[in-house]
Amino acid sequence: MRARYQRAATTRSVLAALIGDLLVAATKSFAAFFTGSAAMLSEAVHSFVDSTNEVLLLYGIHRAARKPDVAHPFGHGREIYFWSFVVSLLIFALGAGVSIFQGVGRILHPVAIESPFVSYIVLGLAFLFEGSSWAVAVRQFSRVKGELGFFDAVRLSKDPPSFMTFLADSVAMLGLAIAALTTYLAGALDRPDIDGMGSVAIGVLLAATSLFLARESKSLLIGEQAYPSVRKSILEIANHHTGCVKANGLFTAQLGPDQIVAMLSVEFADGLRAPQIEDTIIALEKRVREVNPEVVALFIKPQTAKTFQDQLSNLQDGQDGDR
Repeated sequence: MRARYQRAATTRSVLAALIGDLLVAATKSFAAFFTGSAAMLSEAVHSFVDSTNEVLLLYGIHRAARKPDVAHPFGHGREIYFWSFVVSLLIFALGAGVSIFQGVGRILHPVAIESPFVSYIVLGLAFLFEGSSWAVAVRQFSRVKGELGFFDAVRLSKDPPSFMTFLADSVAMLGLAIAALTTYLAGALDRPDIDGMGSVAIGVLLAATSLFLARESKSLLIGEQAYPSVRKSILEIANHHTGCVKANGLFTAQLGPDQIVAMLSVEFADGLRAPQIEDTIIALEKRVREVNPEVVALFIKPQTAKTFQDQLSNLQDGQDGDR
């Protein structure tokens, strides 16, 4: 998988989700107040939390776009990873926590839903609003993931807002279905406690989503490798570059959706002098960045293959010792 980061497309997707969530939150709040439904109240809280999350993602996208400076010579790309991690925690702490707390309270002290017909109207409107933003998120995520499946695309993706928006909207649609079903069953079976069960189910769904997103965001925040295709491209360019005998290996770190730092070990021809090696390195770096503009810095270390393999073995031994 490799996708050129499209900040404008990602921003449009998040903005569409924000508008949809605000409209849905307003309609759900009205229904929860009018009917007294716990599941509907949980859905309203869910939508307000989602709205806050979209604002934080937009803020993260804005902060990540700042240019490099003296304190941050490689840019601010990881800002988006930090705010994505914060969003995943908010989904758990606010969305899941409030929903489960509210649901347990309604199970222990059931309250009959008044005017369930109002809930159905509001849920229908919510499906319309949420479905519109979901369609935008699906198009954006499909463009990014290509032929990969959902989980593989999320695992490899370096752009959290794209898959977080898609996943949040998908979970919101599922939450609406749960709210509609439990509202109907609570009235049809004369079991108001089912409404509380629906709220707990929505909370559990949000908690599972939060843990999944936190895991993916944490991995990016700590530092992941670049896409396999980017690594392959850099090695191929080095192996075919004049003056380079062999590219021994490569280390990469993803600093943001469109920011990569790469460290390349290269064995140069024995006859090259220091100025010639310097010229070769400059030309190699220029070519790599022409093909892979997301590489913001490329460090090239002249080494023999044996020296590189010895260092790689030491790193692997250190990892085994930490386990």
